[in-house]
Amino acid sequence: MDTNRRGFLGAMGRVSIGAAATVAGAGQSATAATDPDHRTHWGMVVDLRKCIGCQACTVACIMENDVPEDAFRTHVSVYELVKDGQDPAMVMLPRLCNHCDNPPCLPVCPVEATFKAENGEVLVDASKCVGCAYCVQACPYDARFINHETQVADKCTFCFHRTSVGLLPACVETCVGGARNFGDLNDPDSEVSRMLRENEVSVLRPEMHTNPNVYYIGLDEVLDGRVAGEAAYRPPLTGEAQATHGEGL
Repeated sequence: MDTNRRGFLGAMGRVSIGAAATVAGAGQSATAATDPDHRTHWGMVVDLRKCIGCQACTVACIMENDVPEDAFRTHVSVYELVKDGQDPAMVMLPRLCNHCDNPPCLPVCPVEATFKAENGEVLVDASKCVGCAYCVQACPYDARFINHETQVADKCTFCFHRTSVGLLPACVETCVGGARNFGDLNDPDSEVSRMLRENEVSVLRPEMHTNPNVYYIGLDEVLDGRVAGEAAYRPPLTGEAQATHGEGL
């Protein structure tokens, strides 16, 4: 199944509206979806050649997940890249929880609120979380925060509430350039698996050996460690102007 917005909407158009929510495996091929022994493992491939920094993903995530002011589950950092003999270039780096196979946030949780879901997502059980922020400190991707409204750990969930009913994550569905692609990494026929086979891909903080499930196409090596800093998009605060932030390299 296609995993960019246009492909997804086209595929959804081939089923009735009433059945749309029951489409099994939004990022699976028909073969994987009908294999009783198949185990889905969600992942994302971000094609930086297509990201234009429009921040539609950031806004969609905030609206979909009711993210509080001054916090982000996903955002796009904007950097000025300067190399010898070349003109300065603006580069984009979409960032989110990497849903690692070996997540360092999991073993530090004293109440086992952070856990791995069946399809590979790293999630937080809010009913158990005590807001100690150990997981926030342990995350090498700066992808967690303590929600100041709920007082518990918060983060990207790959839109678990959407994928569990056959829908794409909100950030993927709203990506106007088709830079974000989501699907089943265990399905060799999925679009994300094809992209991984046919392109040179990179991950953030490879030295951490977390086995992340978010991959990047076109990531300059100078950016693979750039995981801290403010987002380029910041929701307007009451009585204050919206600010745009960048970070030079």
